[in-house]
Amino acid sequence: MERKQGFFSVVRGLSPSRSRAKSPARSASPLSSLLRSRRSNNSHHVSQPEPLIFRSGSLRPAEALSPLKEGPDPGGTDGGDSRIEGRWAQWMKGQLARSPLVSTSTCKRSDLRLLLGVLGAPLAPVHVSNLEPFPHLSIKDTPIESSSAQYILQQYTAASGGQKLQNSIHNAYATGRVRMIASEFETANKVTKNRNSSKAAESGGFVLWQMNPDMWYVELALGGSKVHAGCNGKLVWRHTPWLGAHAAKGPVRPLRRALQGLDPRTTASMFTNARCIGEKKVNGEDCFILKLCTDPATLKARSEGPAEIIRHVLFGYFSQKTGLLVHLEDSHLTRIQNNGGDAVYWETTINSFLEDYRPVEGIMIAHSGRSVVTLFRFGDTAMSHTRTRMEEAWAIEEVAFNVPGLSMDCFIPPAEIRLASISDACEFSQGPRVKTTVATAPYRAKVSTLDISS
Repeated sequence: MERKQGFFSVVRGLSPSRSRAKSPARSASPLSSLLRSRRSNNSHHVSQPEPLIFRSGSLRPAEALSPLKEGPDPGGTDGGDSRIEGRWAQWMKGQLARSPLVSTSTCKRSDLRLLLGVLGAPLAPVHVSNLEPFPHLSIKDTPIESSSAQYILQQYTAASGGQKLQNSIHNAYATGRVRMIASEFETANKVTKNRNSSKAAESGGFVLWQMNPDMWYVELALGGSKVHAGCNGKLVWRHTPWLGAHAAKGPVRPLRRALQGLDPRTTASMFTNARCIGEKKVNGEDCFILKLCTDPATLKARSEGPAEIIRHVLFGYFSQKTGLLVHLEDSHLTRIQNNGGDAVYWETTINSFLEDYRPVEGIMIAHSGRSVVTLFRFGDTAMSHTRTRMEEAWAIEEVAFNVPGLSMDCFIPPAEIRLASISDACEFSQGPRVKTTVATAPYRAKVSTLDISS
């Protein structure tokens, strides 16, 4: 009974409704002790994690997941009421075509925003539901590309633990460490590389909760700031220090991080309508390639205001030897049309490599991996084209399934999300209400664009 009561105190603290309260000095979380008690019955769990996430203030018993001060640098130009200043509408009206000189501290803040904006809580391309049954393998009247994809997914499901075992999982928990860096920035006349990557990299951690049907909550803390996002099965929302809380456009979609070797059932469902387009070696391993294209209706539903999602394609590379997913690549293209000017395009490509598969309660989980992100901006003039490269490495420390006591209360969206659509529409018509500096406007526009397109 003591262990159960301890868990309920953690779950109550995890409620996003409590995360909106301002918290005083942060303390260590009882979550590690909770999972240590679970680990005594599950010898396959990984070793005790370092208190990295807890030092960043991601969990505490009474007021967990409360947002940090608005903006990565409270002393910079991003202070004040950034919930007003940082809405999508204002930043999308920023000066996308300019790249003025900025100070080192401004660049560092911009790098942090890019890292969190792109890698903090990206979503999968399309909607899938765990309530939908997995389709049976069908060959008759089915194109060879589709039937081959179904067969590959059947092998992946079996290699990941089997459909029966996966269907018995009602909720899941995972926590891990991350390191991110903006490693390279390229313009028409110059390439700038981060020479000292060990010192420039930002370290942090994340915690992820999932529950059927289609509910999830994630928090990622990095460099003194954090992003948390969630889905209650009907609405996807996200909170960032520079935009505040906002709802995602389009249908409910899974978290991309869950597809990175943490949720094989959702991963298999994601590729249900994919096609097998060939084979390729990934790190010396022969793999089948499955390709999933987002349908036009979903792309239109995800577009908003000046931001139009043109395409979003997901590739899955499944090992021919083990049947497991070893490489995930997705690319989406966004078109921005501001104030009748020239259109600007943003192409975002994320390549993730999944490694160190180990069984957790019979389910194969990738316990480490890395991602390489490329942001390419083009479309107005050749001299303004830019390319940014970012990298992430992660390691999973704790995984648990069917955690008792987890309820829908842990996935309640922030109260201000209910009026998000009304407030965003007003901001598009009213225009900017807070002055922004010329030096940071392009970077804010870039982060805002990425937040909308994801």
